[in-house]
Amino acid sequence: MTEARRLPGAHVEGDATRFGVITSVGAPAVELVDRSGTVLQRHQLEARGDDYYEVVVPGVGAGALYRFHVAGRSLPDPWARFLPLGVHGPAQVMHSSYIFKNAAPARPLSRQVIYELHVGTFTPQGTFAAARKRLPALAELGVTTLELMPVAAFAGQRGWGYDGVAWFAPHAGYGTPDELRDLVDAAHGLGLSVLLDVVYNHFGPSGNYLGAYAAEYFHADRDSPWGKALRFEYPPLRQMVLENARYWLEEFEFDGLRLDATHAISDSCERHLLAELSSLAHGMPRPRLLIAEDERNSAELITRHELDALWADDFHHQLRVTLTGEQSGYYAAYRPSVRALAEVINRGWLYSGQVSPVTGQARGTPADALTASAFVYCIQNHDQVGNRALGERLSATVEPERFRAASLLLLFLPMTPLLFMGQEWGSKGPFLYFTDHEAPLGELVREGRRREFAAFPEFADPERRAEIPDPQAEATFNHSQLRWAERELPEHAVTLELYRSLLRLRQSDEVLSHGGREELLAAALDDLLIVQRWWGNQRRVLVLNLGSSATPLARLSAHLRLRASRALLRSGSGPHGELLPGAAVLLAGEGNLAGLLEGRPR
Repeated sequence: MTEARRLPGAHVEGDATRFGVITSVGAPAVELVDRSGTVLQRHQLEARGDDYYEVVVPGVGAGALYRFHVAGRSLPDPWARFLPLGVHGPAQVMHSSYIFKNAAPARPLSRQVIYELHVGTFTPQGTFAAARKRLPALAELGVTTLELMPVAAFAGQRGWGYDGVAWFAPHAGYGTPDELRDLVDAAHGLGLSVLLDVVYNHFGPSGNYLGAYAAEYFHADRDSPWGKALRFEYPPLRQMVLENARYWLEEFEFDGLRLDATHAISDSCERHLLAELSSLAHGMPRPRLLIAEDERNSAELITRHELDALWADDFHHQLRVTLTGEQSGYYAAYRPSVRALAEVINRGWLYSGQVSPVTGQARGTPADALTASAFVYCIQNHDQVGNRALGERLSATVEPERFRAASLLLLFLPMTPLLFMGQEWGSKGPFLYFTDHEAPLGELVREGRRREFAAFPEFADPERRAEIPDPQAEATFNHSQLRWAERELPEHAVTLELYRSLLRLRQSDEVLSHGGREELLAAALDDLLIVQRWWGNQRRVLVLNLGSSATPLARLSAHLRLRASRALLRSGSGPHGELLPGAAVLLAGEGNLAGLLEGRPR
């Protein structure tokens, strides 16, 4: 450790441990305790300037439990590397001797297919070690990159992870830090990259002790949707974010980070925190990826702050509304329209400055400067499933044929695709919102969940709202566990084979493995969505029937002029060459498209 990086927490140095704290409320002490909380030793920390205190305690090594004593209170360590007894309990001194055996794969973002998973429900055991055993199935499927939902310690045994309060400590219910390292290492050995979802925009409501160390971490007069807003202008908080990113990327060999809700990171410093994170990630000997979740449709996240990609939800929203006709909540900003879906594909997202009818405010900026890989597209993810009242997946909402057609579209486009665990076989199991808070916070979460949907027409009836699963109930968590046995059922096996074929084609096909937005064009012909990609003289055309009646393929002959045309993939085609409702066909050939599809979008 150097003076330039004075790291709070506990760090083993030879046969001793260095304990460090940043606090503005007086000189702290470290208390070594047993599992019952009984204090075994107490050592005063010494001031080192700028509210940083530290002490080196000889004879203390890995495994020791400790708390910090600050302003008359014994508190958990917000910088802890492990909290084996939960976020309200003592921290454990950690020192890893893990040696990574496998080099990380080198693969540009344009060649990646992301697979999002929640460690707690991905397997019945809900652990890092159990997830590791499922990695060969994902490598065989053909995805290239795992994205773990947040693993930072949160209150209770069950949760999505977005209520984390100890950013450096893997959730004890999932396993030890070395078991997480082993998961990443095993993935690399199978040729899979691994991203980690991190939350820097807020702390969870239970177990957040950071304010007891220094009130300056939070704005006194500014709130966020999750409580007091973080004050990123405070240097120790800024250091905490940057050191946490460095920690996951260097010590666990993650290949990048997904940054949750970056629109909620309000920073008035001359250089934005996101730009500093980009410099850190890209400046490493092995550069890492940064992907933002951001509702603003802001191209500046890429062009100014130099992030690599962002979740572009307009594609999901427009596709879902077109498939289902839903108009509740934020879906009211979209209309069922094949033409609008084509616009999203051509422009990257739908809103690029127009006023949203939901908020009454302008949203978005033009995305012409962004590459295809900068857009992360999905047809479902944890948010778009779990934030529904009943947690229904798209595959449980539309007919199998329409779900497969949507899957074809997602994996045909040059944008970076993201799959949500179980999507590859069209899982029908729900992914619900679940928590494990103590009362009375748990009761507030329970009532708030039902109140949230009171404005939705389908839940206007109080008796209907009472059917919304209780997020605090263990049964809600259990129902959300991934149903691996579904893969063997005939209907799901068909979908799984389609995904395998699409992922192989995406990597091997001359056109689908090259090209970007300049070689992409989408158009609507009534209820047909027609998307063309090209590379050199080769053309690939995807035709989806999103209507309710069959359409003869011969109808397209005036618009599609492909020499040596053949079908690479079909899903739901009729016996006489017509496209049934929900059907799709992927055509390959040479030449150009005429009429409807002449020209380029930009």
